[in-house]
Amino acid sequence: MLKRILDLILVLGTLPIWSCVLLVSSFIVWLDLKKSPFFTQERGGKDGRVITIFKLKTMTDERDENGDLLEDKYRITRIGNIFRKLSIDELPSLVNILKGDMSLVGPRPFLKEYLTLYTDEQKRRHEMLPGLTGWAQINGRNAITWEERFELDTWYVDNQSLWLDVKILFKTVKKVLIKDGISADGEATMSKFTGSTNKINQK
Repeated sequence: MLKRILDLILVLGTLPIWSCVLLVSSFIVWLDLKKSPFFTQERGGKDGRVITIFKLKTMTDERDENGDLLEDKYRITRIGNIFRKLSIDELPSLVNILKGDMSLVGPRPFLKEYLTLYTDEQKRRHEMLPGLTGWAQINGRNAITWEERFELDTWYVDNQSLWLDVKILFKTVKKVLIKDGISADGEATMSKFTGSTNKINQK
């Protein structure tokens, strides 16, 4: 309950600020891409329930001769790259927090197709609401391996507290300002998760 109250106080209390930034940013993306600045994506939420998150577009929809989307590094626009570094593309997800689908702090929600790839231990990250930021984000973000990220997520699930959430929020601001851990080595964002090599705990 305290976690939910903190979410609402911070999101609603800063509404005049982030809504203005979102309005201006949306207009810039619309000018850049000449299409809707928003996109939705289905991701895994609490208890493995699929949720639809909202984000600002940072990439084009360019495809190859087979109709498949090009790699992220070829589709990210200059404006999109700036917005990703500043995490401005995440602002629409504040609506998910108001809806109760997400929290400010928690394990990041990943693509719904990953839900079937987790080990039993990794699935524990879904015991809490997914977050806009989290323990993994301030301890490596996209510059760590999937396994390291999941370990950090489950650590958070076991150790969550209001004080820890406040600490994560402050450190997130620092991470955004210094633009740390934006992408994995050799990647524009992060490679797709295809399952852990160790499946001992997988049912």
